[in-house]
Amino acid sequence: MMSDLLRAPAEIKYAEELDWLESIDDNPKPFSWRLSPKMVRLFILGSERSDGLEREISQKWFGDRSFVERSIVTLASDRGLLLIGDPGTGKSWLAELLSAAICRNSTLVVQGTAGTTEDHIKYSWNVSMVIAKGQSRESMIPSPIMTAMETGAIGRFEELTRSTSDVQDALISILSEKYVSVPELDSDSVVFAQPGFSIIATANSRDRGVNDLSSALKRRFNFVRIPVMTNRKSEAEIVRFRTEELLRRHQIELDVPPTLLDVLLQSFADLRASAAAAGSDDEKLESALSTAEQIGVLEDAILHSNFFGERALTARTLASSLVGSLARREPEDLAILNKYLHGVVEPRGKEEGGSWPEFLEGGRDAIATLS
Repeated sequence: MMSDLLRAPAEIKYAEELDWLESIDDNPKPFSWRLSPKMVRLFILGSERSDGLEREISQKWFGDRSFVERSIVTLASDRGLLLIGDPGTGKSWLAELLSAAICRNSTLVVQGTAGTTEDHIKYSWNVSMVIAKGQSRESMIPSPIMTAMETGAIGRFEELTRSTSDVQDALISILSEKYVSVPELDSDSVVFAQPGFSIIATANSRDRGVNDLSSALKRRFNFVRIPVMTNRKSEAEIVRFRTEELLRRHQIELDVPPTLLDVLLQSFADLRASAAAAGSDDEKLESALSTAEQIGVLEDAILHSNFFGERALTARTLASSLVGSLARREPEDLAILNKYLHGVVEPRGKEEGGSWPEFLEGGRDAIATLS
């Protein structure tokens, strides 16, 4: 089934693991959860030798285990969970994994935008059925959130702060009262949440001020802040994990030399340090320089090497992908990257050699092409 999907949700991608964990799970489970909190954590963070399992469970989210544990405890208390952090810190992926492990359905998602309306989180109507038979439960189209309420599942709300205050306020009664009224119906006009229902919302800290959450809505959520990954070893594991997935998905046999992975990680570390020391936004790249963007750079370089290169990843291609991915403003971002190449990469290439001289040349050529 997975081969027929462009991107399988976590409950399908890891169905065999989830089935096995459910079969051996004899721990107490809250509400209608498919796995106990302990097994949910194990599914997300992977197994260790001390767990004494007959098989290994792969690690799927890389970060501090306390963030995962606090998220699980929040959902077990039936409070809403708000994952907040910079873009690319893995908030949506953690929300998907939590939903998959708890209720085996991570697809009950509302995407917050300026165009999101109250109908998207409550219900709308099938117009043709209403004309033919009138308003009834059969002609009502429940939102993903209402479906989660009726089935005792986890509903997800992506980019909560990008939706308007009216939409955000509509969540207050859902989170506190756990029901939705349908005044258009004479009977069966209230949809009650079943045990196990909760909402996982995500918000980018960079969106602060776009549509700030009201105090009333904040009180309905437990906040878990996901920081930007700074641990070099953990970040390397994330990039390697995602790269292996990419190669499998595209059925590409291409070697990613560890030295080039080190060059990528060091480049992002250098650029983050430069952004932290910058005196104004004009001196910073527009990119958040997140781990997700690192993966994007490497993915671009791998696909380019496979389709247009010599089926081998080179430092030149990696540099070209980095410049192409991070240069979003012209001329500001190009000037920042050019300064980095001449001020940091060039001296390092002379001192250390290795892949850095070729990386420098590839970056220079890419900047020249874009200038």
